[in-house]
Amino acid sequence: MLKNIENVELEYLTINDYQELKDAMLEAYSSNMPDSYWGVKQIKTLISKFPEGQIVIKVNGQLAGCALSIIVDYKDFDEHHTYKEITGNYKFDTHKPEGDVLYGIDVFIKTEFRGLRLGRRLYDYRKDLCEKLNLRSIVFGGRMPNFHKYADELTPKQYIEKVKRKEIDDPVLNFQISNDFHPIKVLKGYLEGDEASNEYAVLMEWDNIYFEKQTKKAVSQKKVIRLGLIQWQMRLYKDLNGLMEQAEYFIDAVSAYRSDFALFPEFFNAPLMADNNHLPEAEAIRELAKYTPEIVQRFSKLAVSYNINVITGSFPEMRNGLLYNVGYLCKRDGTTERYEKLHVTPDEAKVWGMQGGTELKTYDTDCGKIGVLICYDSEFPELSRILAEEGMDILFIPFLTDTQNGYSRVRHCAQARAIENECYVAIAGSVGNLPKVNNMDIQFAQSMVFTPCDFQFPANGIKAEATTNTEMILIADVDIDLLRELNQFGSVRNLKDRRKDIFELRKR
Repeated sequence: MLKNIENVELEYLTINDYQELKDAMLEAYSSNMPDSYWGVKQIKTLISKFPEGQIVIKVNGQLAGCALSIIVDYKDFDEHHTYKEITGNYKFDTHKPEGDVLYGIDVFIKTEFRGLRLGRRLYDYRKDLCEKLNLRSIVFGGRMPNFHKYADELTPKQYIEKVKRKEIDDPVLNFQISNDFHPIKVLKGYLEGDEASNEYAVLMEWDNIYFEKQTKKAVSQKKVIRLGLIQWQMRLYKDLNGLMEQAEYFIDAVSAYRSDFALFPEFFNAPLMADNNHLPEAEAIRELAKYTPEIVQRFSKLAVSYNINVITGSFPEMRNGLLYNVGYLCKRDGTTERYEKLHVTPDEAKVWGMQGGTELKTYDTDCGKIGVLICYDSEFPELSRILAEEGMDILFIPFLTDTQNGYSRVRHCAQARAIENECYVAIAGSVGNLPKVNNMDIQFAQSMVFTPCDFQFPANGIKAEATTNTEMILIADVDIDLLRELNQFGSVRNLKDRRKDIFELRKR
């Protein structure tokens, strides 16, 4: 797996990618179907006929995988068709823009990039394209590369059933099923030369539930965003690897529910201070700060690998000899952005000698503009109002509070921020005890997602709430379009109705 990932992008395939595409296909199919690749004339034909259907994924500018598709009128084909028939003898004359099914011609990820869940991104693109073009479904013939090992004892149908029950591992079929495709039937003699599958294939289908037979409608930018909040249990860890294993467990969990964001609490890595508990608190937390660069690097890799935007909560960081409370937004495209706690608490200043940051900004993501305020910052309404004026739709608040009254301050201020700024607010904190870490003895938390209070939203302004003081994840969907409706047609319109004739708010 590639170690240093700076950028992950989906792009339309162009003829300039051909040589890299050819080399990638030869490498991807070397073990099962050597010397298999599309000719330059065939790729030109696909690009000419259906440019939107030909997509590549690039990592650090290098082609890592590809997905090729055509549109067919499915009634023109027998249910027992072959690959040669569906592709029009590999000339793609079967492509019909007015057809009803998106047919997958090819999809692969190069070996060195496997494990980063890039294939899911290609499949998700196809699903979005299917919805955008208002096609009935996605269909393709899926190979069974391990079937040759069981062909003497199992029929293709029996093999598929055992794969579905996890009794047999078939990486291709398992991946397709995990991406919501279901088997329709077995195709005999589907792909010439596919000896690993004994030339069998499974006809797979994904149904477009938004399909409207007589309507062609475009799909706008993603508007329903899924949030994954981690309510973290404080416990002692042997080392950094142990802590990050637990962090990856939670990222894996919220990613499995297709969350767009994972939110961690403030100072969730505090258990690592246990080894330095013999030192004064100010020195112990500076030792903790030494872990921060590696933690950020690991989170960035997890964000790419699990295809999720990770808000890392916060941790101490030393810059120019000063101690700050910071966190990072690790995007699923491989980029990172830093945010700072602007208002440190009296305890942070007195015990640790921590400084307040200076930068306040919104962050552009593939799910729109977001803001992040760390704990105490949520209690200063000017900050979130400035972020709202910059277009923020979702405010994330990682926090750490020891007592219920401290938690109540964050909780009620966060809910107020949702109402006054017409945005969603997600808060996540830690629970439990740390008996071997001074100044971090106890934690109290209830992670929540808040909404504005109007008819489109829950009457109490609470979209979802975790169980108090229990380690768990919280998943919630938020609809950005509802914020737009609120802004224009809400019972009250906090942003529009501000008296700018008598006051103003601005950043220096």
